[in-house]
Amino acid sequence: METCRPRDSSSTASGKELYMEEEEEEVMYEEELCDDEEEVASAVQDIGGLNEAEKPLVGAEVCPYLRDSDGKPTADSKNGLKSDGGAAAAAGAAAAGGVGPKTTMFTWFVVLALLGVWSSVAVVYFDVVDYDSVIARAKEFRVNFSEVLQGKLMAYDRDGDGDFDMEDAKVLLGLKDPVTFEVGGRPAEEHDRAPPADTQDPDRDRPADTQDPGRVRPDDTQDPGRDRPADTQDPDRDRPADTQDPDRDRPADTQDPAVRPQPPLVEDFVPDDPREDSGHPYEDEVETIDTTGVLVDEVMAEETMVESGKYVTSSKVSQETESRSDQKVKEKTKKSKPKLLNKLDKTIKVEIDAAEKLRKKGKVEEALKSFEALVQRFPQSPRARYGKAQAEDDVAEKQRSNDLLQRAINSYREASELPSATPDLIRVTLKRRAERQQFLGRNRGALLTLERLVEVFPEDLGLKNDLGVAHLLIGDNKGAKRVYEEVLAVAPGDGFALVHYGFILKSENQIAESIPYLKGGLESGAPGTDDGRFYFHLGDALQRVGDDSAYHWYELGHQRGHFASVWQRSLYNVDGLQAQPWWTPQETGYTDLVKALERGWKAIREEVLAVLDLKTGLFMPEEENLRERGEWGQYTLWQQGRKAGDACRSVPKTCSLLERFPEATNCKRGQIKFSVMQPGTHVWPHTGPTNCRLRMHLGLVVPEKGCRIRCTNQTREWEEGKVLIFDDSFEHEVWQEAASYRLILIVDVWHPALSAHQRQTLSPI
Repeated sequence: METCRPRDSSSTASGKELYMEEEEEEVMYEEELCDDEEEVASAVQDIGGLNEAEKPLVGAEVCPYLRDSDGKPTADSKNGLKSDGGAAAAAGAAAAGGVGPKTTMFTWFVVLALLGVWSSVAVVYFDVVDYDSVIARAKEFRVNFSEVLQGKLMAYDRDGDGDFDMEDAKVLLGLKDPVTFEVGGRPAEEHDRAPPADTQDPDRDRPADTQDPGRVRPDDTQDPGRDRPADTQDPDRDRPADTQDPDRDRPADTQDPAVRPQPPLVEDFVPDDPREDSGHPYEDEVETIDTTGVLVDEVMAEETMVESGKYVTSSKVSQETESRSDQKVKEKTKKSKPKLLNKLDKTIKVEIDAAEKLRKKGKVEEALKSFEALVQRFPQSPRARYGKAQAEDDVAEKQRSNDLLQRAINSYREASELPSATPDLIRVTLKRRAERQQFLGRNRGALLTLERLVEVFPEDLGLKNDLGVAHLLIGDNKGAKRVYEEVLAVAPGDGFALVHYGFILKSENQIAESIPYLKGGLESGAPGTDDGRFYFHLGDALQRVGDDSAYHWYELGHQRGHFASVWQRSLYNVDGLQAQPWWTPQETGYTDLVKALERGWKAIREEVLAVLDLKTGLFMPEEENLRERGEWGQYTLWQQGRKAGDACRSVPKTCSLLERFPEATNCKRGQIKFSVMQPGTHVWPHTGPTNCRLRMHLGLVVPEKGCRIRCTNQTREWEEGKVLIFDDSFEHEVWQEAASYRLILIVDVWHPALSAHQRQTLSPI
């Protein structure tokens, strides 16, 4: 027992002195106990062990220097001081039956549990693990596994959609008829056995809107150009250089020189009002609703009727017949989801879907980078290149960049020209390309794009209808007329073709002949026909032949939301503006302008009479086809908020007076002009294009009797030196039955309720 014998005075100090030494050394670690206990155990083993009587002495005598003056064990605290109980309690517990180790295990279990909880909190709070990447990898595994499984089940594909699904299972179980379809014009082999009568196709007598949307349709829905001879595949391939697409690889600012330059894209992105922006996307192409300008409206090829039907009349029986015919046609023309992926695209579908997801979430810049990387890796992938074009299109719209939009237009072409592109992808890429070309004003390029589409898909009447619109956009009414005649020869009930063909006839002044086509197209209810312009022109044609049913169609147009009222039929409007046919100067707030005109009317008359007497040709005949008879000349000073050339050179005093009033000279939706009307002239009832302006008439030369103007149901006469103010968006009509000419000055001003911002941002008319 010499190992743990108390130290004598020569080698050690008393317990109190030892405490002082330990305090000076700052810390005495408990591990020393363990070292001493190991030495004790070794010594005991060397002498042959202890008997039972000696064992209690070991616990009592080992390391007495750890006991205080009362005989109790002491332990060091963190700060180096001693505390009671720690080691002795553990030793006592061990001597009492081994409770100590159990308590230690429970303590460690609690510590580990707390560590686990706080580790989980730290992982979540500090985002230590990227859960999104974990989930993405799981989804990728699921998709890859699904593709492998689909590859093994391709032998059981029965509907030709490239995979095994519920529809294929129904066919294999005899619950559904096998579908026969054509590939490249050759009929595929039909299923050998027919299902029992009680298991026939459950969709056979079901309405069109409840039938299976994924079912493959018969011959009329298959690609008509898959196995077409080489000379019809790509019309641009061997076309002479002077007839090829003028937009190909040409910078945006140099393409299509025949097309009038367009304003910056920023202007195009500012809508006038919700109705105008959605219902009349080609407002810039039409200067006034009374002209014979272009009527266009987009129509989706999938929604256009492709079969002939009974010619539409206004009788109830024919309407019911047409309705039933339309229902059958819609059932047959219903199509499944477009197939845009070829074999290569299917192998990279996961990456394409990831990039497309970014695009749909609005992260268009990231989507563009992803698609560009895909195109770099897989240059022969049509779907990747189409996605790149879409992303460029989205970025161009976001940044309002014409140059980026031109890049997208070129990318659409590149995607459609890849040899492995699917027919559906060719269709959607070229259609979108034509739309964006029209948006940029590249109307001739859009015409060539649509001509190629029609050559590839000659049976698609929707594409032919779009081609007719493209002809109208470049002012080629004859070309449009020829296209719509071809459509109506195949499908006499095609409503879209009917209304456009009727419009063309009316523009050629074939008033009576246009009525049945306009009426038939509106009654068909076909997509693209519910447009205020067609109601407008049908009513106008009926009025000109003396048919009072014109107001019935105006009322229908009002009910459909196209007209503010039966009387107020302007098409390019701002909602919420005060509407009344006649105005006083005080109501307009433009009293200074009215007073200036009325004070200076003689000087104005003197200037214009000098021009009128010289027969200089400054007065041009009215060209809006508004006259039933007579002569009506106009001399324009301002148009769409800008001076008309050097017109003011002949009437400097008049222009100097008007330049003081920006509400008139800056009115982008109006004109300032002299109007001379000869005896015997009658102007048809008509309305102006917009409710954004008011019109002032200053009388300069007015015969005593025979000249009058009607606005709605109120008729008034001009006076020399006085101003009449009315809203020309309401129906108005003019008679000149005097013995001599009538001369007035017309001044259009902004509607007083328009804000400064609206006046600045509204597009010109």
